Amino acid sequence: MGERPITAWEFTDDRGHVAASPGAPERVVAYIQAGASLWDLGIRPVGVFGSHHDGKRPDRAKSGSLPLGDVAYLGAGAGLGLDDVLVVRPDLVVALTYGGGQVYGVEPDVAKHLEEHVPLAVLDVGQGRSLAAVRERFAELGRSLQVAEGAKAYEELARAERELAAAARDAGPVRVLALSPGGPDSVHLARPARWPDLSALTGLGVHMVEPPEGPGANWSTGTWADAAGLTPDVVLADARANAAPREQYADDARWAAVAERATVLPWNPEIAASAAAHTAFFDLVTDALRG
Repeated sequence: MGERPITAWEFTDDRGHVAASPGAPERVVAYIQAGASLWDLGIRPVGVFGSHHDGKRPDRAKSGSLPLGDVAYLGAGAGLGLDDVLVVRPDLVVALTYGGGQVYGVEPDVAKHLEEHVPLAVLDVGQGRSLAAVRERFAELGRSLQVAEGAKAYEELARAERELAAAARDAGPVRVLALSPGGPDSVHLARPARWPDLSALTGLGVHMVEPPEGPGANWSTGTWADAAGLTPDVVLADARANAAPREQYADDARWAAVAERATVLPWNPEIAASAAAHTAFFDLVTDALRG
């Protein structure tokens, strides 16, 4: 038998860099949010890594439906070295950026030397990117790797968008506030326009609460009194491991006032970029608006 023909593979990432290899990559390492996205598309990464906010264990909130027992966790932030990635023999690394081309969650030197050893595809999930655009970029990467979510997933997404828009119309001025608990004395209030998933809610008619103007591009940092003063009816509370746990602020009277008034939902600001994940998110908000 003759040699198997080599098929060239390439993908232009959101930095404008071309990731290329002689054949389609099969051993993918990814930032955990990207890994969750790829899993929904039909790819099981051989390894995932976290950011400077993460620790020695993968963040369950960020990992979506990833089967963490079958995927190696390689480390996070400053604890992630070049050898930690190369040891699993990847032929593609998928990372994220929040703009400017800087690889998120990886030390700059590690990112630089990593790209010398293995193709690196960096996708932008930052402000100015719509949720649909982020989802489509992952879909494009998936198609280049011969995987895709089926038509049923997109039919469900369209259904979820219609139902959320209808629920928002029927609910009227129900106030939805997204936040990340900082501890007993602080809370980070999300600026909706800075987050693709929150912007998508606004686009479907959900009344997202704007925190006060001031410093902080993505968040307005204040107190629980500030959160209570915004009188939310629904709260999207950051469920990632780096958010302060509920026991740190559960006894605060201002938080109690928020929790008594509002429906509190878990929120993952680093949602997987897939139709399935976005459908689940929209359905969660729809149920809260209807309830």
